[in-house]
Amino acid sequence: MKKGLNKITAALLTAGLAFSVQAADITIAYDADPVSMDPHEQLSGATLEMSHLLFDPLVRWTKDFDIEPRLAEKWERIDENTMRFHLRKGVKFHSGNDFSADDVVWTFNRLKESPDFKAIFDPFSAATKVDDHTIDLVTKGPFPLVLNTVTYLFSMDSKYYSGKTDDGKNKGDVVKHGSSFASTNPSGTGPFKLKFRQQGVKVEYERHADYWDSKSPGNVQNMTLVPIKEDATRVAALLAGDVDFIKPVSPNDQNRVKSAEGVKLVTEAGTRIITFQMNQDRFEPFKDVRVRQAVNYAVNQDGIVKRIMRGFGTTASQQTPAGYVGHNPELKPLYDVEKAKALMAEAGYKDGFKISMIAPNNRYVNDFRIAEAVKAMLARINIDVDLKTLPVAQYWPEFDKCNADMLMIGWHSDTEDAANFSEFLTMTRNEETGRGQYNCGHYSNAELDALIESANLETDGEKRGKMLQHAEKILYDDAAFVPLHWQNLAWGARNNVGAEAVVNAMDFPYLGDLVVND
Repeated sequence: MKKGLNKITAALLTAGLAFSVQAADITIAYDADPVSMDPHEQLSGATLEMSHLLFDPLVRWTKDFDIEPRLAEKWERIDENTMRFHLRKGVKFHSGNDFSADDVVWTFNRLKESPDFKAIFDPFSAATKVDDHTIDLVTKGPFPLVLNTVTYLFSMDSKYYSGKTDDGKNKGDVVKHGSSFASTNPSGTGPFKLKFRQQGVKVEYERHADYWDSKSPGNVQNMTLVPIKEDATRVAALLAGDVDFIKPVSPNDQNRVKSAEGVKLVTEAGTRIITFQMNQDRFEPFKDVRVRQAVNYAVNQDGIVKRIMRGFGTTASQQTPAGYVGHNPELKPLYDVEKAKALMAEAGYKDGFKISMIAPNNRYVNDFRIAEAVKAMLARINIDVDLKTLPVAQYWPEFDKCNADMLMIGWHSDTEDAANFSEFLTMTRNEETGRGQYNCGHYSNAELDALIESANLETDGEKRGKMLQHAEKILYDDAAFVPLHWQNLAWGARNNVGAEAVVNAMDFPYLGDLVVND
């Protein structure tokens, strides 16, 4: 790990003031790198982590799931549909442009057009500039999740992203899985600036010398992220001292990290649900609820958690984890192979059928091993699975096209709220609103859709909780998808890396605040 002084440190030393912790360079190994530098191109954990490096949200979650100010210093409710945000003054984008209300309004309007984010921002009708450092966010009706939602409003540099590229394209275009100006040329207000990026090889960041947050304890000057897909290789790199911080540490490798000198294992309970979707649009038998139920009865979630996850996860029977409003404690896993066989026979598929399945091999903990286990379990009820696993950079384009009969998808609630799971995973697909954006099961239930929309307008917490619990019961009875487990989280770090302070259950550490000691 190299040590050096950044511009801020040098200036303080010249003034006779020294940092108690010297600036540091660090290398981090991940299972995959972000697919884009555009914070609105893809709603994924890697994109959100990148966003917290290069950009800043209006507010963000703390480790304890409270809300803290970021680009918005304070806020107040004007009426039941309007929240006013007072923005920080003196904030600079990486381009040198000044941050103002115009940038937030521009960003809001872009989010409303983003295929992946417009469903999150659908409850909002407008962002209105009050003055250069004040905006009003207006909702279509009473909405209980305003602050939750604006944790995803990472302000972009409207002047920098305006205009045309040399080939005549709009610099502000959101292009899914394509090369765009925004996907390769970031300008945010975040703690780091992009220094170098080669997709699939490495991403280099350098500290933003004009970063507004002078209270941040972070002392990392240069940060290099390298993708290492193989779990064991990633751990070996940490143990050899080639990297300083890794994510994730698979359950199979955690004892290696625990027992090694000079490194530590850092863990958090997780709320990301891992599931399989059954594509009713592509495979006709999945339109039969008995077939979907048979698949659910055939999958041994407890066995996957115990044997493949080594206990490092929580068996799931629904989308919503315990502790969230809307978790339904009455719902239990359905594992019963004989019941599954009876349902297949009742539906007219005693001899089974053949299906295609896709899963990533470097996105979720043990993802390809889980897929292989599910394939073996389905074979017991005569479902022959043609499984293909792909690196995440190739997986997402295939998933977005729903190019298989069964597809793996993990989801962490973007708003730390139960309704978000359904908004993206189980509500009827709607390109206009963005609802069901990641519903490759093509599951559609008008009762569920109406229930979620109503819950999103309900400000009575008790009533809202009961509505969301009922939504989970509908999905459970309909066997809308195959819930597997909520995966826990694990990182490995050198002992001098203050990982504990920056990791969180959201699975995007605030690396701008990372402290590395001598």
